[in-house]
Amino acid sequence: MTPIASPLSARSLSKFASKSKSAYTFIEVLVASTILGFVGASLCWGLMAGNNLIQSSRENLRATQILLQKMEAIRLFTWSQINNPTNYLTSNFLEDYDPLSATNGCGGAKYQCLISASIPAPGELPEAYRTNMRTITVTLFWTNYNAGSAVIKKREMQTRVARNGMQNYIWGAL
Repeated sequence: MTPIASPLSARSLSKFASKSKSAYTFIEVLVASTILGFVGASLCWGLMAGNNLIQSSRENLRATQILLQKMEAIRLFTWSQINNPTNYLTSNFLEDYDPLSATNGCGGAKYQCLISASIPAPGELPEAYRTNMRTITVTLFWTNYNAGSAVIKKREMQTRVARNGMQNYIWGAL
């Protein structure tokens, strides 16, 4: 019997083996490194942007909490307390982002709160009742630092208080 000639001779096997052992070229390594660097930088930027968004959302939520706290207190004031801005409606004060950490200087963002009470503008209410109403506006300002740049934020709420409003049901006619 004669041996059958194989298409894979020793010569062709040595060529195949030498090609499989060859390394990547410099250009291939450079392109792969560039892609990997771009993906890594994008991942870091995405994490940083996500953290900034979460911190901004937390500051907005704390501002809403401060506004609601002040509004709920104002809604329970008597008419004489509403008209006495020196004792009850303090017009300018500071609140901390984290009131529990404020004692050791780590309270976070500082919220500047402004409260104003005014008689509603003519035309908003009937004239006979307009002087028996007050429009209370609570405004908060705070500074958000985003990537080193300061951004001043503002949030505001308004409510109306009537001389014969709900505080008479709670405190009696005062």
